[in-house]
Amino acid sequence: MKMRELERRTGVNRETIRVYLRHGLLPEPLRPKANVADYSEEHVRGIFAIRQLQKDKRLPLRRIKRAVDGDASAMPSDASQFSQLDSLIAARAGIDEALLPLATVQARHPKAGDDIRRLEKIGAINRIRRRDGFYLSRIDAQLVSLWGDMRAAGFTEALGFTPEVCELHVEAAQALAHEELKIFLAHLSGQRHEDPAADMAQAALTHLLSFFGLIRVKTVLDDLRKRG
Repeated sequence: MKMRELERRTGVNRETIRVYLRHGLLPEPLRPKANVADYSEEHVRGIFAIRQLQKDKRLPLRRIKRAVDGDASAMPSDASQFSQLDSLIAARAGIDEALLPLATVQARHPKAGDDIRRLEKIGAINRIRRRDGFYLSRIDAQLVSLWGDMRAAGFTEALGFTPEVCELHVEAAQALAHEELKIFLAHLSGQRHEDPAADMAQAALTHLLSFFGLIRVKTVLDDLRKRG
């Protein structure tokens, strides 16, 4: 959307939006060519989050920026504020929180309906019910698609491979993520520096995922050599 549409959607004028951008509270818009800027739903959500923090808790922009960058001393003491900060961090990181209709996912993958039920049963995904039907988050839709790719690679029901075989991965990933978050917060809690904690978290998710994957490959190769 263009700036005019962003102003209309949020009720915030362009001068104020540009102040948010200068403070680094919103992601930079896409610029397909010079003097053209395209904004997205992430900008809408980010602006609403900023306005809510300003209105309800009277937080100045400098303090909001410090909180987003990981300065624990700038965090509101009221835990109810964390949801707004989460929205703001997600917007700055460009995380797409849009929902996909279940019918759209099923149209792309013939067996998605059964896969969705099975993956939900083991806690891998969550269907979201709305008045007009069921939806999936984009991440959950990706998980369904990944299992479809596994089936296409030969992991079929005929060989005994169903989505339930992923239960081990779901439990391990969730347990690991909980512990990673505890360690991350324990090291940053109370620190009064300007290190961008949100960027650090994003880097950790990328690099440690690669680290974890290489450890798995190494272990599988070691086990195969021992069996041989």
